[in-house]
Parts: sequence; C-alpha cells; structure tokens
Amino acid sequence: MSVIDDLHRAREAYERRDWVQAYRVLSDQDESDLSGDDFTALATTAFLLGRRNDTVQALQRAYRDYLEQGVVLGAVRTAYFLVATLWQDGEVAIGSGWLARAERLLDEHGEDVVERGYLLERATMRHIMRGEFGEAVATAPKVTEYGRRFADAELTALGVHTEGRLMIFSGHVADGLRLLDEAMVAVLAGEVSAIFSGVIYCSSIEACQEISDLGRAAEWTHALTTWCDTQPGLVAFTGQCAVHRGQLMRLHGAYQDALAELERAAQRYAAAGGNPAVGQAHYERAEVLRLLGEYAGAQAAYDRAEEYGHPGQPGRALLWLSRQRVNTAVPIVRRLLAERQDPVHRSQVLPAAVEVLVASGELEDAAALADQLCEFGTAFDSSALMATGHHATALVALARGESETALTAARRGAKEWAALEAPYEVARCRVLAGRTLRLLGDEKSAADELTMARRAFADLRAGPAEREVAELQGDISGPAGLSPRELEVLRLVAAGQSNPEIAAELVLSEKTVARHLSNIFAKLDVRSRTAAAAFAYENELA
Repeated sequence: MSVIDDLHRAREAYERRDWVQAYRVLSDQDESDLSGDDFTALATTAFLLGRRNDTVQALQRAYRDYLEQGVVLGAVRTAYFLVATLWQDGEVAIGSGWLARAERLLDEHGEDVVERGYLLERATMRHIMRGEFGEAVATAPKVTEYGRRFADAELTALGVHTEGRLMIFSGHVADGLRLLDEAMVAVLAGEVSAIFSGVIYCSSIEACQEISDLGRAAEWTHALTTWCDTQPGLVAFTGQCAVHRGQLMRLHGAYQDALAELERAAQRYAAAGGNPAVGQAHYERAEVLRLLGEYAGAQAAYDRAEEYGHPGQPGRALLWLSRQRVNTAVPIVRRLLAERQDPVHRSQVLPAAVEVLVASGELEDAAALADQLCEFGTAFDSSALMATGHHATALVALARGESETALTAARRGAKEWAALEAPYEVARCRVLAGRTLRLLGDEKSAADELTMARRAFADLRAGPAEREVAELQGDISGPAGLSPRELEVLRLVAAGQSNPEIAAELVLSEKTVARHLSNIFAKLDVRSRTAAAAFAYENELA
C-alpha cells in the first residue's frame, strides 16, 4: 500500500473520530512524507489518546513544516495549540515563549485575521492565571467578536464560554450560565472540534459544580459521558468525566461506587501522563472517606490532593472538626474566608466555616455567614446552595436556642435535599429537626426524626454521623455494652490496625487505646485481637 493510500486511510479514520486508527497510521509514516496538516492531525490524535509527549513533538514538527512552506497562519495556529498544551501541563514559561513567537509572526504578517482571536483567547487565559481579573473580563469579548466576524464557530464558542465563566465569577451567575449553555449548543451541534468540545464540556461542568448547580452538572455530565463513549480509545477528558460522575455518586449516597469511580479517574490521568485535575480526584475521595469515618484514609487523600496542586480545604478543616480538633479548624476557616472574597469561591467555604464557628461558640459570626450563604443561594438560583443555607441557618438558630427558626430552616433544607436525591444531607437536616423538636418538648416527633436520620446514616455506612445520632437517642452502647468509642476501636482492630495506628486515627494516646482494648476484651470475654475481630465481623461491626 502506498503512502498516499495510508494517508487517505488516516484521514478517513480521523474524520470518523477513530483516533486509535488515525494515530497508528500517521505515526507509522516516515516524517518526510507528512505535511504540516498531517502533523497537526497526528498531534490531535496523540492528545486525545493521552500521549502528551507525542503531541508536543508533532506540533513542533508541524510548526517547522508550515514555516518552511510559507504557511504563516498554519504556524500561528500550531503555536496556539502548543501554548494550550504546555500551559495545561504547568509549563507556563515555555508556553508563554510560544505565545510571544506566534504574536510576532502575526505582527509581521500584518493582516487582521481570525488567528488574532485565538491568540487573544490565550491572552485572556494568561490574565486569569495572573489574577488579572479586570483585564480578562475586558479581553474575553474580543475573542467572541473575532469568532463572529470571521464566522469561526469554534472560536465563537470558546469566547462565549469564557465570557460566561468570567461573568459567573463576577457574581452575574444567571447571565453567565446562559452563555455557558449557548456555547454548549455549538458543541452539541457538532460545530466544535473534539479537543475544544472536551474543554467546553469539562469547564462547563466544573462551573456548575462550583456554584452548586447540581441539576445542570448532572445533565452535562451525562452528555459528556455519552460523548466520551462514542470515541474509541479516548483518554483525554475521560478522567475529568469520571471525577464529575464520582461527585454525583457522592451526592446520591453511592459512596463505594464514588470511591471506585474517583480511583479510575486518577488512573486515567496517570495514563495520560498526569494532569492537575488528578488532585481534584483525590480531594473528592477524601470527602467520601471523611463521611465514612475513615479518617486516616481521608487525611492521606487530602495530602495527595495537595501534592497535585489542589487545595485540601475546606475539607481538611471539617476533618479536624470530626476529630474534635476545633481549635485547629477555626484559624483555617478564618484564613479561607479572608482569602476567598469572590462569590463563587466564597460560597464553597461558607458551609464548612459555619459548622466550625458554631462548634467553637462564635455564633454571631456564624449567623452572618449563614445569611450570606442563603443570599448566594438566591443570587445563583441554586437549589443545592439554598438547601445548604437552610441547614446552616438551622444549625446557628439551634445553637442560639431559636427553636422555631431552626425547625423551619431544617425542614426546608430536608425538602430541598430530598428533591436533589441527597440522602446524607437530608438526614443531617433531620437531625437538626429532631434536636429542635426535643427543645420544643415534642419528644415523639423528635424520636421519629432521629430514627429516620439514624437509619439513613446506617444505610450509607456513615459511621460518625450514625454514632452522633445514637448518642442523641441515648443509645450509647452497642453489642455487648460497647461504647461508641470502643466500637470505633474494635472496627479498627478488625481492620488490622495496630495500637499506634489506632491512636493516630482517633487522635488518642496509645495508653488510652490500650485501656479501651482491655475493656473490649473484658466485655466480649475474649483474650486476643483475633477473637475480638471475629466478634466484629460476626456482628457486622466491621
């Protein structure tokens, strides 16, 4: 078969999005037989298959070929893709060098062409990376204008999407979401190439997660999953798609499925040579493990998230709170509140800040933050954020003894979370309702609320929350009269942990762990850790 035939097969495979076949045929050719367009196609397939080094090498070869052939605008486009690829991998200085080179080529070219719009898109991203928000807001509409003026659907979609995200960060959430939806229409209509489609998909879902628009996030995640599944061998974007699926699984209480999905996401990123979003996968894993009471695992996952550049907060502050280290959590949330002033990022910190400040008795500050959370929920038109705000309001009101306010807010929160099919959050609101009803003297209704909450936590295997309700119910002993703390120790013994490991997990001294273990042996009438572990498994305690 001739080179011409091979290239024809590669182009046909490329058009039908058979990236594996296209990559295989193109990479098998002698470089001297490939044109700049062929190298660009090779770079695209390599990127989509997670072959990052091949992507960069093919783009550099395409750039040289275009210049040698005098195709300046082809070289500029290639440089643009190099900038995007290098910046994504954290190679900002090298990518900026390529951007400067592309800008120089256009200046020498002299004409006003659509490629200037593409370089403006990278300039907008550069402003964002530098924290130059005002400059980014001013530049983004120019990208869209270039796309529309030159009838470039791809650039138009990128510009509209970027404008939407910046508008959301400015606090104009409804207008921003309309722009995101408009850009997504171009993707769904097939007007945008595979790489830019994946970028817009993932960025749109990320924006929805940031403002807790969980309904829209679920809709676009389903669409992204379908899009990924139609492209055999696709690696790029599949990791982030898995992260978003894991987030939704956590919301709906499918914790083990979420952990498995998030682990697959991390593995996909590793297969692609690494990606900053792998940190997000580990952070989401940590959040699930924290709810399950697997604190050592959560701590390790937060650490991994930070190793990959993803903030471990505010989840880590809630972990300290779960381990009764309120004094450690307070300065963390204070710092986060000082740092995160824009509405989007602040809305992500407020729920944890309210919980920590209520635990530390700082009720006035907690009340102000709960009010702010409710305001953001209304401004964003986010049912999940509204539900979170109602829970925060109920928590503060209960601590203040404002029973009527607490009960109303708790019940509103439970109703809104139920509509979102979020069992853990519904149960948390029920706990607050039960505690409030008890204050009002309605013991029967309080008992009903607490029983339903405890059953939900048990079904989810959310041990810490279930034990909290058990204590509220006065049912503080388990099988054989074991206390909640003894049950925690027994579970860890059954998991094969040593006394020092248990001490670290539960933030206890080894002497205290030894005392608990002695009490457990006595209550169970056993003489070894093995026998104690057997009891735990027989009674479904581990």
